[in-house]
Amino acid sequence: MKLKPVLLIMATVLAVFISFSALSNPVLTAESQTENTQEYLNMFNFLFRYVQDNYVEEIDPETLYMGAIKGLFESLDDPYSVYLTKNDMRLLRNTTTGRFGGVGLIISKPDPSLELEPTPRRPYPQYVEVVSPIEGAPAYRAGIHAGDHITAVEGESTEELTLDEVVDKLKGPPGTEVKVKILRRDSISFDVTITRAIIEVPTIKQDMIGNIAYLRIVDWTPYTDDRVREAFDFFEERGYRSIIVDVRGNPGGLLDSVVDVADLFLDSGTIVSTRSRIPSENKRFTADSSTEIPETVPVIVLVDKGSASASEIFAGAMKDSGRGYLIGETTYGKGSVQWVREFGETGFKLTIARYYTPAGISVDEVGVEPDLGIPPEELSEEEQASLQQIFENNTIVSFVEENPREDPEKVDAFIDRLRNQGISLDERDIRFLVRSEYNRRMDFPPVYDLEFDKVLQRAVEMLESGEVR
Repeated sequence: MKLKPVLLIMATVLAVFISFSALSNPVLTAESQTENTQEYLNMFNFLFRYVQDNYVEEIDPETLYMGAIKGLFESLDDPYSVYLTKNDMRLLRNTTTGRFGGVGLIISKPDPSLELEPTPRRPYPQYVEVVSPIEGAPAYRAGIHAGDHITAVEGESTEELTLDEVVDKLKGPPGTEVKVKILRRDSISFDVTITRAIIEVPTIKQDMIGNIAYLRIVDWTPYTDDRVREAFDFFEERGYRSIIVDVRGNPGGLLDSVVDVADLFLDSGTIVSTRSRIPSENKRFTADSSTEIPETVPVIVLVDKGSASASEIFAGAMKDSGRGYLIGETTYGKGSVQWVREFGETGFKLTIARYYTPAGISVDEVGVEPDLGIPPEELSEEEQASLQQIFENNTIVSFVEENPREDPEKVDAFIDRLRNQGISLDERDIRFLVRSEYNRRMDFPPVYDLEFDKVLQRAVEMLESGEVR
């Protein structure tokens, strides 16, 4: 259910590299261009002046310029390459500071002007997709899940809004509220009111499941490598024999961080490579000869559609090297690298490279496929209608508010009452919703929930039986 102060709302799934720099000389010269390029530049210059001089009404040259520049980036048909206005740049800087109030969501959305067609990977490109809620943050506690779509904020549809405009609407002073409309599982729609807050989230969580080390990587930050090393000191003291690394819902982070962590498991070979037309961006990151985790220790990696960018680098490296066995869902599919450049008071984001797994596979738009796929259970139309009713009426929330302490007998009675009222959901599904609501209200929710987490259950079974070696 799904750093220092982490990003409260991230404008997009994290790229492998993000850098800010000013363009020292934006003037294109004939000497640096091919004859064909210069011909198009001359044609554009002619048309720009012609429209400015002959259009029926006087038009501001800035208006023509802005339209042309936006069209330049839209022609790339790449949702991650966009022109950034002065306000967009301000929002992007604010987003990367982590010092403002927000709801704690990692979100993604293509530029509305691209008019992308729906695909199985992105069925609702016109809306904002929740890549992952930050655990413990307001959105997480409000019950928003990875894969949900935000269709409206404060009654305004997100269909025509840019991602930065949605970010601007979601952020605000801590303690204030924002109302969003959520679309879940194609047909379940409901409103959620979220109270903004300042959020800090640990980069990892760890615990033991018997003699299995359970390591959940929440974010790839400058501290992840150190925290992972500390976690393995914890595991060694408790005599671990195998490892589960959980990167479900992890939207990505720093390239150096994921390379350093992967290097703890690998003693040779490529971890990730980047390919670009720019020679300096063609890079190959390799593991050194030493490892922190013995090769004899079995490793399972848990992934889902909320595992993106750096998490996909880790998953791809573990899978392609044969060092880890992947279980869960196909990952998000964010395998491109963006530069962010200032251009006067404005700027732009431009895709300059793609990264590849050790086997030379690009995950962009396709993701990393697990060795063992465990998709979420499909609900019947009747079950979806029941779930819709529960969300619309805040049924679970009201029960938990009336019963702050989880009492098994009261939960049983509550489930019986719902079933008698015609709710057709499986008893286990209702129990999961109740448990999740109780967990969201905890300052320190459980590191894992083996009772309801089927993917984790399967991983534990495979390690305990010796099926994964």
